[in-house]
Amino acid sequence: MNNNFSVLMSVYIKEKPEYLDRALKSILIEQTLIPKEIILVEDGPITVQLKEIIEKYKMEFPNIIKSIKLENNKGLGDALNIGLKKTSYDIVARMDTDDIALPKRFEKQYKVISENNYDVVSSNVYEFENNENNIIGVKKVPENSSEILRYSKYRNPINHPAVMFRKKAVIDSGSYEKMPDFEDYYLWVKMINRGYKFYNIQEPLLKFRIGEEMIKRRGGLEYFKNEKALFKKFVEIGFLNYFQYFLALSMRFPFRIVPDNLRMFFYKKWLREKNN
Repeated sequence: MNNNFSVLMSVYIKEKPEYLDRALKSILIEQTLIPKEIILVEDGPITVQLKEIIEKYKMEFPNIIKSIKLENNKGLGDALNIGLKKTSYDIVARMDTDDIALPKRFEKQYKVISENNYDVVSSNVYEFENNENNIIGVKKVPENSSEILRYSKYRNPINHPAVMFRKKAVIDSGSYEKMPDFEDYYLWVKMINRGYKFYNIQEPLLKFRIGEEMIKRRGGLEYFKNEKALFKKFVEIGFLNYFQYFLALSMRFPFRIVPDNLRMFFYKKWLREKNN
């Protein structure tokens, strides 16, 4: 199996060096299929410690890691768009700098996307808290295009940190646009609307880091305001009708306004499957 694909990552000043180190190790040392290149966007100035981690892997893998340094922090969506244009291959895998790819992630995804007529391939993910062996649940997503279409009316149907996609399909759909907190969800819906084909591998291929900070970010009126703007956009592009719009918001609003500790409880209890 060839490895003609890129990995697209973005790092910014607030991220932890040890998380970045673990993420890069999972891509470059532990994978059964190593990518031809990693496009790593430095989204604004970063810490000395983060730079040291990047240089360490650049020295070990000089022909794989390519850094793009942005003068100012532009945010995830813009950083990914800039990085995407610099990728050398049509097949691109996303990876966040605080997650951990399981060893056969790229091998399995590349086989599925290259041997089938899919434009976007993601998977289920394990969710862990603090220690990577402390798996607290599995975030499952629907498998085929018809299930993904139904699911996407109310929830994001793709685990973004575990996605692999065709660059041309993403760019033709307008790529990542300004949609605070929801750039990826908006992108998938635009692609679904254009008839692109999706598939989710029904096993976890990545460990996704969760915790109090993530739960805090997903609450509050500002977050709900961004959510409302997203679903309003779905109506404007003809993806949702007004009944679906109000139903989606009524389902989400209570979860956004409860205290953080209660939101964490709901998140673990009802929104995720337990890992057995």
